[in-house]
Amino acid sequence: MELIALLSTGKGTWAQVAGLLNQGEWDKVILVGDNFAKQFISQKPFEFIEADLSKSLKDLREEFSQKLKGKIQGTEVALSIASGSGKEHMALISSLLNMPVGVRFAALTKDGVIDL
Repeated sequence: MELIALLSTGKGTWAQVAGLLNQGEWDKVILVGDNFAKQFISQKPFEFIEADLSKSLKDLREEFSQKLKGKIQGTEVALSIASGSGKEHMALISSLLNMPVGVRFAALTKDGVIDL
């Protein structure tokens, strides 16, 4: 399964994404974030998509849709929204559902990677 994770704001949220990326078994990993998020590093490979997170909700959804188009191979993705704001979460979820792909929320817990 492919993992899509938002890299934005929130104390400790990048660590959650890093742990999820490194401890999960993913066919492909796509990280979405702003210019600052380009600084993210990981032991495992990932594709980074830069987005302007300051855009309006509708414009951000359109940007996510355009930049993710053709990058998702399956009919379902694991999604991490541990990082970011509600606006960013809604825009990303909406763009995925309109592709359409199914969404399973993924999280890293003390018991490992889980689907929610």
